[in-house]
Amino acid sequence: MTVANIQDILQTLPSRYRGPGGAVAVVKNGELVGELVWGYADLRSRIPMAPSTRMPICSITKQMLCLILKDLERNPTPEMAKRGNVSRQLADGLGQLVPRELIEDTGLRLDHLYNNQSGIRDYWAMSMFWGTQPEGEFTLADDAKKALGRTKSLHYQPGTQYSYCNLNFHILARVVEHVSGTPLGELLAERLFSPAQMKTASLCADNARLPPPCVGYEGDESFGYIPAINRTQWSGDAGAVASLEDMVAYERYLDQAWADQQSLYREMAQDPSFEDGTPARYGYGLERMKFGQIATIGHGGAIRGFRLHRIQAPSERLSVVVMLNHQADAAAVAAHILQEALGLPKQQPLTCNPSPHWTGSFFDPDAQLVVEVRLGGPGQIIVTYTGDDEALNLVDECNAHSGSTTATISADSLVLHRIDDNRHIHAKRIIASQPPEDYVGQYHCAEVDSTFHCSGAGGMLYGSFDGFLGQGPAELMRYLGDDVWVLMCARGLDAPAPGNWTVVFQRDDHGQIGSVVFGCWLARKVAFIKQ
Repeated sequence: MTVANIQDILQTLPSRYRGPGGAVAVVKNGELVGELVWGYADLRSRIPMAPSTRMPICSITKQMLCLILKDLERNPTPEMAKRGNVSRQLADGLGQLVPRELIEDTGLRLDHLYNNQSGIRDYWAMSMFWGTQPEGEFTLADDAKKALGRTKSLHYQPGTQYSYCNLNFHILARVVEHVSGTPLGELLAERLFSPAQMKTASLCADNARLPPPCVGYEGDESFGYIPAINRTQWSGDAGAVASLEDMVAYERYLDQAWADQQSLYREMAQDPSFEDGTPARYGYGLERMKFGQIATIGHGGAIRGFRLHRIQAPSERLSVVVMLNHQADAAAVAAHILQEALGLPKQQPLTCNPSPHWTGSFFDPDAQLVVEVRLGGPGQIIVTYTGDDEALNLVDECNAHSGSTTATISADSLVLHRIDDNRHIHAKRIIASQPPEDYVGQYHCAEVDSTFHCSGAGGMLYGSFDGFLGQGPAELMRYLGDDVWVLMCARGLDAPAPGNWTVVFQRDDHGQIGSVVFGCWLARKVAFIKQ
């Protein structure tokens, strides 16, 4: 690996991942060995992208919050030290800040939050039920408190599974602030940004007031690029802003920390596990992946108009940072750079023919979610379960796998092992049919304080929701069969949106519709009663 080789790899990126602009860097052995900045921070004003251009780094904030949490455990504030046991203070803070229903008889702990094993439903997904518009406002002072107050049950037992949840880190940040008596922005500045020499990084919780000049863009070349509108407030689950220069300083800081076996970062990077002892791949806001035999840790970030990713291969002392002001796949960009820089071979799918049974829609009765499968490129199938498409390579005509999922098809039965989630899924094919005409009506969920309106006729239904955030847009629904529909949600308060929601209408003993259950991977089993 040479600096010239790295620069050659980076020079291909602008045309390979086309869009308004971007900034990438490669750090090796604690030194910057490759950097490329291209395009425009603001297309309309023709302001070029620069290494000093700040962008929201979104969910990369989560690991920074966890660094603050661990630092407070080791180096408590004077007031925290006076009160004694810091771990007890933090645990008590959790109990004081969340609804008692989340704590009583569940065993919910702080580590379930930062390992994304809490079973709490994601509040950005749930905002659909509360009547949000995609460009709607969401405030920390008011709306976040109302959202947490309406979060009174879990969609699985803490510690048994993994699912991504921004609310976990929102709660964690409020616990940190409550126990330390210090705003998160000050803690980040004093305990991370200053020692890491991230000179222009800061917490900017209000996405409507991001620092100029960078603009995030929705759209593509065929549709056109449109300035993205963000009016949400985050603090902990996201909220930090930084430039490429800041992120290079962060990677250098983490490289130095890795050399110290007793560092906070080393402690955070230890492999987590589920309650049953099964190794987990997510902990302290860090995702663990392997490229060949090389272990990596990192995380992505996204809001509407921005995509970011940082990834580190500690054994190689190599880090990659990708920052885009458009919605190309930043994780794919980072993976491409890492694989090329390390000279890793590309895995070629087998060219066997897939079984004809693969394609179709399947129903996971445990999570009440739809799994959709279609054919991909040669030797591949595409599985959609979490809202994203996942490509699995065929092993033979009835078995396929990726780095995180294995799949087996047998006639109308689909078996998935989702390794990251710690779940074995046994799904049955949904038999397509013509939809009945008795779904239209009004439904209510008392727990989340939401009303669902189902309207339409002739097999074309629409769904919309009313809640404390207002009256949401009508979204299109598509019938699959067996009283199972999907409700499309391509744009939500957060971006990317949850995607298609599974909608399961339930009948009573007389065959009448009595209720409907909604779910997506981020928020499952939300039941509404017909009024």
